[in-house]
Amino acid sequence: MASGPTVSPTTDATGLAEVYRWLHAHPELSDQEVQTADLIATSLASLGYAVHPGVGGTGVVGLLRRGEGPTVLVRADIDALPVAEDTGLPYASTARGIDPDGRDVPVMHACGHDMHITCLLGAAAQLAADPSWTGTLMLVAQPAEELGTGARAMIADGLYERFGRPDVVLGQHVAPLPAGFIGLHPGPAYASTDWLKVTLFGKGGHGSRPEACVDPIVMAAAIVLRLQTIVSREVAGGDSAVVTVGTLHAGTKMNIIPDTAELEVNVRSYDPHVRDRVVAAVERIIKAEAAASGAPREPQIVYAASLPYLYNDPAGSARTGDALRAVVGERLIDPGAVTGSEDVGLFATEAGVPCVYWLLGGAEPSVFAGAATPADMIRIMAGIPSNHSSGYAPAIEPTIGIGVSALVAAAKEWLG
Repeated sequence: MASGPTVSPTTDATGLAEVYRWLHAHPELSDQEVQTADLIATSLASLGYAVHPGVGGTGVVGLLRRGEGPTVLVRADIDALPVAEDTGLPYASTARGIDPDGRDVPVMHACGHDMHITCLLGAAAQLAADPSWTGTLMLVAQPAEELGTGARAMIADGLYERFGRPDVVLGQHVAPLPAGFIGLHPGPAYASTDWLKVTLFGKGGHGSRPEACVDPIVMAAAIVLRLQTIVSREVAGGDSAVVTVGTLHAGTKMNIIPDTAELEVNVRSYDPHVRDRVVAAVERIIKAEAAASGAPREPQIVYAASLPYLYNDPAGSARTGDALRAVVGERLIDPGAVTGSEDVGLFATEAGVPCVYWLLGGAEPSVFAGAATPADMIRIMAGIPSNHSSGYAPAIEPTIGIGVSALVAAAKEWLG
């Protein structure tokens, strides 16, 4: 049984806020979402759903069948990040976990997945109590989104063979748009991502005798700087890409030149041709700089994860947008394509059905006073804590209320 508060048919807005605070205070890393999955399963069971835990590891599927009609998949991701929280909230996380490399790390819901779970459970309660629709509601609580592996794991575990194929895939992601706004962009909406783990090989020795060594730290520094020329010099001005070196680890002491250095590189793009060119350039530069440094062997480049870009079906977006507009009116905006990445689109690609995935505003609205256009909002967003930040904390309301209403409206638009 779940150790935290759960959602039942009698749960009101205050109860949903309590669930959200508990989830925020008890985050779990990817593929370790045991308490989280238990809370979700217990809540869905109390609402009358047929519950199937353990799908793709810690994933949970809840089914509510009401005769003939479409099957609508509504997805929420459930994992947290290795981030030390610095929000100062009374329900801030002090949790710790063990990451995939065996390190003890702080854990925080720095991407807002706790909000996604809360809204999914609130929508589950409202839809279960609403007799006006027919068909099948398939609620998917997906683990390991932050690793880019959770959707594939659930699909590989027989998601559609066991529970049926949907007619549409729906979902939302909280973002630092003002609470009360929803952002929906048809077409390529989230970037593809490629995660490369790179090991550079040098020749270690005493820091006082660099001439007898091949310094992998200097090699790594040259690579980091040269990689930043790819977007500015190899990607056309009308195209878009991002190259980020997220980690660089080398050495143990100031007077020791190490044997190796390790980097992790992330590439984002919206076009397969741009993606291929940028990834090829990353590999070329890494190998060339190693050769220029006199490395004793070629670098090791391992692709740790890759995801295609997320495509919002235009017709499906127009249809769902009408439902969302009924919730927020003119506060439904097109924020443009997002450079972040998502694996929710894999559920739609595997089933061959439309995907519609939107942004749920979660920032304190007063911060955006005076913003007259979406461009103004994007500018203000750049100056406030956002997803993956140690200071990220969505406003509980009206975010939960609108997030629940958005999921309900979108699901009912597609149900019979």
